[in-house]
This record gives sequence, C-alpha cells and structure tokens, in this order.
Amino acid sequence: MLKKLFIVLAVIAGLYLLAITWIPGIIDRQLNRSAQSPPYAVSEEATALLASLDFVADLHCDALLWKRNLNKRHAHGHVDIPRLIEGNVALQAFTIVSKVPLGINFESNDTDSDMLIGHSFISGRGVKSWFSPTRRALSQCKELQKFEATSEGRFRIIYDADDLRQYLDERAGNRAITAGFLGLEGLQVLEGRLENVDVFYNAGVRMMAPVHFQDNEVGGSAHGESKGGLSDFGKAVLKKIAEKQMILDISHASPAMLEDIFQVYPKPIITSHTGVAGTCPSPRNLSDKHLRKIAQSGGLIGVALFEGAVCGKDAAATAKAMKYVVDLVGAQYVALGSDYDGAITAPFDITGLGLLVDAMLQQGLTAEQIRLIMGENVRRFWMANL
Repeated sequence: MLKKLFIVLAVIAGLYLLAITWIPGIIDRQLNRSAQSPPYAVSEEATALLASLDFVADLHCDALLWKRNLNKRHAHGHVDIPRLIEGNVALQAFTIVSKVPLGINFESNDTDSDMLIGHSFISGRGVKSWFSPTRRALSQCKELQKFEATSEGRFRIIYDADDLRQYLDERAGNRAITAGFLGLEGLQVLEGRLENVDVFYNAGVRMMAPVHFQDNEVGGSAHGESKGGLSDFGKAVLKKIAEKQMILDISHASPAMLEDIFQVYPKPIITSHTGVAGTCPSPRNLSDKHLRKIAQSGGLIGVALFEGAVCGKDAAATAKAMKYVVDLVGAQYVALGSDYDGAITAPFDITGLGLLVDAMLQQGLTAEQIRLIMGENVRRFWMANL
C-alpha cells in the first residue's frame, strides 16, 4: 500500500509540474492578444517623432500576473524588458492584480469570488499566495525585483525622485535601458490592516488604487455590488498614502467613492487607465465632471488601449479619447495608460506605439502635445509628487 501511495503521489507531482510548465503560457497567449503583430507599418513622421522623445511612459501594465520571464523577449503578451527598450519606453508601471471575480464584468461583481486562487495554483506560486491577496501582491513585488537583479543593468525599479533623476541622467547616454515602478490595483491586498500600507511601501510599491472589480474594506468599486463611497477605514488609508508620498490612482472607483476622494484627498490624483464617457459611455469610464476634477487637482488621466475602454479596436479610438480630454482640460493632464497584459486584446504590443503617435497626428494633435501625452507629463508629475 505504501509503495502504491508513493507512486500515486509521484504521478500527481509529475502532472502538476507539467501543468505549471505549460498551462500558464497557454492562458497568457489566450488572454493577452494583439490585434496586429509586429513589425508595424508606421509613417515616417510618427516614427521620427517617437524616436525623438526623451521620455515615453505608460501608467498601467499587468505583466507581473503572468508566469513570464520579463528579461526575455516573447512573441505573446504585450510587455517585456526587451520590447520596452525597442519601443523607446523609459518608464513602465507594473500594476499588481491580486483578486479577480468569477464572471468578471463592468456592471456588478460579488465580493467573495476569486479566480486567482486557481490561477496562483496553476502558475506554481507559493502555497501562501493561493488564498491571500496580500501574499500574492508581495510575491509579484519580489518578482519585479528579481527581474531587476537579473537584467544585466537593462532595467531598474524607480522608488523616488532621486532614483528617477539618476536613471534619466544615465539614459541620456544609453537608450538601451528602461525602468519601472510598482503599483497596486485594489487595496483588498491590505486585508483590512492599515499597517499593510507600510508593508507594501517597504516592498517598493509607490502607487495605490483603492479598488479593482470588487468592493473591499476601503470602499465601493464602479463594478461592485454596493457602488458605495469611502469607508472610514478607506479614509484612514488615503491619509496614510498621502503621508507616505505615494501616488493615488482612482481607476475603477465608484462615482460615490470618487466624490469622497475629491473632498478629502489633499494631493494630485491620477487615473492610471481609463476611457472617457464622452467618447465611450461605460460604467468604467470617467465623466467630464470627474475628468475636470482630476485636472484641477494637478493630476493625470491615463487613457487605455482596449475596446472596453475606448469603444474601438485600433489606435484611432484611443487617440480620439485622448483628443477629447485634451480639448476638455488640456494636454498637460493626459497620459498613456495602456492596461497591457490585463487580459485584453490591444491594437499592438509595446513596440507598436508609433501607431498611436500616427493616430494622434491624424486627430490633429501637435508634436508638443504628443510629447506631453507620451511621457513628459508623467516625468513632471513623478518628479514633483513621488
């Protein structure tokens, strides 16, 4: 009997090893697609303009969710370090997804379901992360730090303005390097503990979004059941975020939470990846009123790159949304927030940003406005607020 048990356990272990070797890549390929594959046909004007930009930045990418070696170039997904360098991207946000509801949708998601239990298991992540959003998020922080340590100097993580300043000095003489910073998508990772803000700050996180697709202890998601505002705990969390000089990201917040945040939060606010209701009505997209309030705070509006946010499958839809925001509040408040590797079909991967530049030119945006949107606004904001 003991021998048979060992055989059964060995078979189970072997099957699990095979599963975690092959299945995560299959899921990644299925969920993170590009409508067009490289190489991309970009106009000479857009190619030259993108190459001339000293600082290109993207405010949202979920690449750490997937079992992908970011130091290697891949033919699937949207982002890795070699492709960031090829795309002339100077700064990429690596935003951490820690909980996803079953039947995820824009209208209403329950609080309790969690697809990432199975995802963590099949991705071969540590047992402690299977049932804990905190552990999952901390694991992803460590993974980005591991990629930095093994990048042979091609990639570094930005923690403060001095880091950014030093990196930019180096990059001025070497475009073959890139950088990133860590953000959280939903503060369910705090698991109701205010002290976990410090835990994540110490783990390298510098941007926090209160909610994702579900309500949590901080308050109501635009896609949750309650559609509520900030809780008392949420107000205490926001106070601590401000004290730690982290960046507050209001993506996915319910309208009631947005109103509460605008009343109590004393610093500039960003939305890392959004669409705008003026070009694409949707529960996930921001109204003109809320876009104006972000601009009035001195913040940034990161416009996304997928159909659910911009009501179109190509770069033209994102450029149209960006032009709308420029006309509404000014180019100095607009940025790119792709949502790459967020289980979306993007028009192109990170090496195809020339297509977005082309689309912005066709919308009538000037080279200076494009320079601001593609990264200069992020550089200015990070230097002033991080």
